[in-house]
Amino acid sequence: MISTTGLVAAAAAEPTAARQKELIHLVRQDCGSCHGMTLKGGLGPALLPATLAGKPAEGLVATIIGGRPGTPMPPWHRFLAEDEAQWIVDKLMTGFPE
Repeated sequence: MISTTGLVAAAAAEPTAARQKELIHLVRQDCGSCHGMTLKGGLGPALLPATLAGKPAEGLVATIIGGRPGTPMPPWHRFLAEDEAQWIVDKLMTGFPE
């Protein structure tokens, strides 16, 4: 569960509309290549609200930024700032936009 402080921080760091469009494309195309184009799973697990429920947002952000050693999940820190990863996680947990 995200704390109220985390929500305020995430809202303060909301990406611009243009960057949000880029992030949505990145998730749908790049993440979708392993997690399924509809994020229902593939090589990687599903990234749907039901499958992410109960997982700590901080851990999901850390996975996006740092990857998962020993698995196909690469680190994305060269392409995303941590606040952008937080925005992605927030959207994944509530239903990712098209």
